[in-house]
Amino acid sequence: EMKVIPHFLVVFLLVLSPLAYGQMIQSFPSMEVTKLNDEALSLPQDTKGKYTLIGMSYSKKSEDQLVTWFNPVYQTFIHKPEKPGMFSNDYDVNVYFVAMFAGVNKAAAGPVKKKMRKNSDPELEPHLLFYKGEIKSFKKSLKLDRKDTPYFFVLDEKGQIVHTTSGAFSQGKLDAVEELIEDW
Repeated sequence: EMKVIPHFLVVFLLVLSPLAYGQMIQSFPSMEVTKLNDEALSLPQDTKGKYTLIGMSYSKKSEDQLVTWFNPVYQTFIHKPEKPGMFSNDYDVNVYFVAMFAGVNKAAAGPVKKKMRKNSDPELEPHLLFYKGEIKSFKKSLKLDRKDTPYFFVLDEKGQIVHTTSGAFSQGKLDAVEELIEDW
């Protein structure tokens, strides 16, 4: 049984609507993050070579919507069944959920990380990332205009944003992401 993800699982590396921000190709901005085990990771540098789905959130309300994505994305892209069936997905894709902490909220990152380490499914842990720092530049470059909304980005193998979506889960949004990754 999969454990519920704590409310601060706010940033989710997931990209859904490739041309939502217009036709221009845009690189995902460089972001230094840490995993639950405190291992450092650089996005998108450490994801190059394969498609990456990033979900991002920077408030409690946006985290609540982000969590609606978790199980469908987990079942589609992360979970590997013991006995693969005819319809099982065998995607080789990076999936990350990024919880962003800035300003006074940076102090909450430690306790949230500790709580998640205790409560999260071990199969999910490598996909949970934490960012502590300024958010203003990300809000501007990625158009994270609505604080209470999670944002999802699909990056190609070079770290370019090929699809963007936001908000609560819908099957249509997930289908759009899956279609991009299947075509890769």
